[in-house]
Amino acid sequence: MTDKVAIREVGLRDGLQLITTQLSTEQKLIWVEKQIKAGFREMEVTSFVPPKLLPQFSDATEMIALSNKFKNFTPTAIVLNKKGAERAITAGTKKITFVLSASEKHNQANVRCSTDESLMKFKQITNLSYTKNQKINIAGAIATSFGCSMQGSINENRVLELASVMLDAGACEIILADTVGYANPTQVKSLFSKLKSHIGKCTMAAHFHDTRAMGLANVVSALEAGVRHFDTTLAGLGGCPFAPGASGNIATEDCVYMLENMGFNTGINFKELLEVRNYLAEILPEETLEGKLSVAKPAINSTTG
Repeated sequence: MTDKVAIREVGLRDGLQLITTQLSTEQKLIWVEKQIKAGFREMEVTSFVPPKLLPQFSDATEMIALSNKFKNFTPTAIVLNKKGAERAITAGTKKITFVLSASEKHNQANVRCSTDESLMKFKQITNLSYTKNQKINIAGAIATSFGCSMQGSINENRVLELASVMLDAGACEIILADTVGYANPTQVKSLFSKLKSHIGKCTMAAHFHDTRAMGLANVVSALEAGVRHFDTTLAGLGGCPFAPGASGNIATEDCVYMLENMGFNTGINFKELLEVRNYLAEILPEETLEGKLSVAKPAINSTTG
């Protein structure tokens, strides 16, 4: 059987953080619907952060409520603290991703507290999901796992320690994020291989940025280490507003094309995916869109057509 790889589109959250264009709720929902049609079963559709900081997500509650109406689909949301988690749970979010940073400097810039304090908040949130008597999956994402533009190198052991604590607290998934695009393939294979032995059967996922053109090479190394879940954004949008030098993610269309041609099964209809990419070009005419496949098109002998 062909190995299956799950792609989670995070363009509606990570992809909108650094752009100036503010999409309407209706435009976002059309985006969601089009990607579901292309075969996506999970998308990060919003972030429960203060609207005054990131007005792109002022419709977070509405986005969850409306996205929940799609069948066989999991709309997820980012939270950074207990208040955000409470809002997400009240809105009906079925899966939450809590983000903290392996870099103390980045964690202070991003959420204004230490990493250990963020860990305490994560435990509060997992407890909250039980007290609310709702079945909510909570993923733990570790930003700057491979390096930080503020702090420099990151100790692998610290990343593994954070992952272990989050797993013990109830995380359903551990995501290692290369927030500023510092990772290289050797580093990726090493850290994910060690992570696998630390967290056992718990799902591990990779979130790569293509800041230094290492994104797809890092995907291949992560695959070799056993990763089968990846975050991507259409047209390579994205970047952290609180991390100097951060730029876009790996482009969804490029990643899917590579995986399918390597023999993996993403379950995604590539023709439909490029239609979503065309839709983005229509609604974001003033933004810089990346991705090679929108220009080069699939090769004639490509398995994606």
